[in-house]
Amino acid sequence: MEHNIIIPNTDLKLSPLGLGTVDAGVHWGKDAADQDLMFGTFMDQGGNVIDCAHVYADWVVVDGRQEVARAERVTGDWMQRNNTRNKVVLITKGGHPVYTHPSMDLHINRVTKADMQGDLEGSLRALRTDHIDIYFYHRDDPRIPVEEMVETMQSFVREGKIRYFAVSNWSADRQKAADAYCKKMGYRGIVADQALLNLGSKYMNPLDDDTLVYVKGDLYDYHKENLNNLMMPYMGNCSGFFHIYASKGEEAVKGHPYATEKNLQMARRLKELTEKYNCAVTNIVLGYFTLEKFPCVPLYGPMGAQSIIEAANTFNIKFDPEDYAF
Repeated sequence: MEHNIIIPNTDLKLSPLGLGTVDAGVHWGKDAADQDLMFGTFMDQGGNVIDCAHVYADWVVVDGRQEVARAERVTGDWMQRNNTRNKVVLITKGGHPVYTHPSMDLHINRVTKADMQGDLEGSLRALRTDHIDIYFYHRDDPRIPVEEMVETMQSFVREGKIRYFAVSNWSADRQKAADAYCKKMGYRGIVADQALLNLGSKYMNPLDDDTLVYVKGDLYDYHKENLNNLMMPYMGNCSGFFHIYASKGEEAVKGHPYATEKNLQMARRLKELTEKYNCAVTNIVLGYFTLEKFPCVPLYGPMGAQSIIEAANTFNIKFDPEDYAF
């Protein structure tokens, strides 16, 4: 992969795939050898975008204990041991509702300046770094004026603790308001947006977590018109829907949020498309992003080192838009 994704009016050059770390220290990266294997494989494939969040893996018990900022700590262990901090575009997010177990109420907002300051300081400690390249609001609180939220991030920029700021799970209207305020004040403004977008998201059923924002309607149009704000989709692998269908058949995906008639139509074409391109299901699923109407850096949560190599191969394939017309 080449570092060919450029965010305008920044000095950032990104690989077309980001490494998602939500499972770091849980399903992979429990020890130094596996950390080196996973992160090292990603970099060997040309990857340089590492996506963290202060909340990642907080809710998981590993070896009998919970750990705040586990995924960030694992990432920091690897960067410190291999002296790679300046070789990556480091992303993390703050302001997520407290999430120590899956039944927590995700509607209790915590994106005040004090909340964000506390999360940022914790992230810097866990990651063993003095700055974050792109720091995200993980959620929004429409009750807080957007001007106040922008100024919180600008204060972190002035302190040198973050280079740029971004948002996740914000509506188009809130981002437009932030853009207008940043233009008025002469700030660079929002450089990226993380929201739910993938091959099947247009036709899927809603997920249980209604705090997640989908890239459709006004938000989709916003990104078509505003290339200063890079789309970084999460759940780019469609929660495994197409992989499950390909390996186990239609019966196995009954009840899956993506199991709608339109998505099943696409799933039935997988064998034909993988044979056409001599590639894996992962490549067909991620290939969707290479044809979007605006630049995307999807965030990919790997199952193992080989899955990283497989995912990276997506960007060596020239896909036909007609194959995604469903």
